[in-house]
Amino acid sequence: MTTPRIAIVADDLTGAGDTAVQFVHAGHRTELRLTPAGGDADVVAITTDSRALPAEEASATVARAVHDLREAGVGLVYKKVDSTLRGPLRAEIDGALSSWTPDAVAVVCPAFPATGRVVQDGILLVDGVEVHRTAVGRDPVTPVTESDVAALLGAEHVVLTGDTAAEDAALLRAAGPVVVVDARTDEDLDRVAAAVVALGPDALPVGSAGLATRLARSRPPRTGLAPSLVMVTSLHGVAREQVARLADDPGTRLERPEPEDLADDLSWRRWSDTVLERFDTEAPRTVIVAPEDRGGSLSPEDVSRRLGALCSDIAERHEISGFVVTGGDGARALTSRLEANAIRLTGEVAPGIPIGALSGGPRHGLTIVTKAGGFGSPTALLEAAEAVRHTKGSNE
Repeated sequence: MTTPRIAIVADDLTGAGDTAVQFVHAGHRTELRLTPAGGDADVVAITTDSRALPAEEASATVARAVHDLREAGVGLVYKKVDSTLRGPLRAEIDGALSSWTPDAVAVVCPAFPATGRVVQDGILLVDGVEVHRTAVGRDPVTPVTESDVAALLGAEHVVLTGDTAAEDAALLRAAGPVVVVDARTDEDLDRVAAAVVALGPDALPVGSAGLATRLARSRPPRTGLAPSLVMVTSLHGVAREQVARLADDPGTRLERPEPEDLADDLSWRRWSDTVLERFDTEAPRTVIVAPEDRGGSLSPEDVSRRLGALCSDIAERHEISGFVVTGGDGARALTSRLEANAIRLTGEVAPGIPIGALSGGPRHGLTIVTKAGGFGSPTALLEAAEAVRHTKGSNE
């Protein structure tokens, strides 16, 4: 039995089905589960049958379902809701948030442009008509009386204006925990999906089959290749641009501690333990990035030592294909923690960016790329991370 990577939690069975099939189209092994029995799917869809339930009961039902999925090791929950806003939406969202991460952000976008549903200036339109003025406004079971999605949910409305997915994710995080975003086209949904990916494990996307379609395409199907682990301690602008390009790729998970997470041993232990627990072996790449604003109390040596220890602990607990390290201090800290006595060089990822295998220590034979912070093209980290995944290490 395989632990699913992604779970769809829908409020009714047909909604679970029409959303799950979007992942089938993107190449994922997908199941629409009618009973709790497990299987070997990468993506599972379940229904809580909660659309017509009282708000408190709906919230509790969704909370239990999301809790069970998280305990089972699911890395992403997609909260499927009706594209015309029927049902106790805020109660269900709150239930899901309560069982996800402490800093979870619900990104709400019920748009489905292919079926005439768009969100413009926070208003849900169905074929150009405000949703509450359509037939669903007179639904005998779950009538919709408000077309302003943020007002209906008591949420914030945000227009994504960042130059990168990481900047959009920062906007969403600042406005959370429940944020409504616009989407008039499939390209708009692609931008929302990219921001959700950039939010990492705190993301709780909420929408119809529309957003699910774009998310399904943004997360590559399971390949069988172990992930690469990227560690960045360099503060050079070139390295930070490379991190931004890497983070924009849908196969990347970004972990970035705040300066206060590095302030003392207790704070660091709490943050790093959380990263260890949520590390996704099905994500092609995870990048751990030192904060740019370190303050006067954080020495570069302490930052490198702590990040190196975390990457070593991840490699001990989870299967990875190897490392990419940017920053000489970080490379020294990581290889010391790994107890390596050499790197057996085998070539270059790109001119001036060597690739090799660790020699000695418990991770002997794992592939490693070392790169100077101020060196390389904007896509150098992405290219290095992929080279690590596709390079067979040596155990000689």
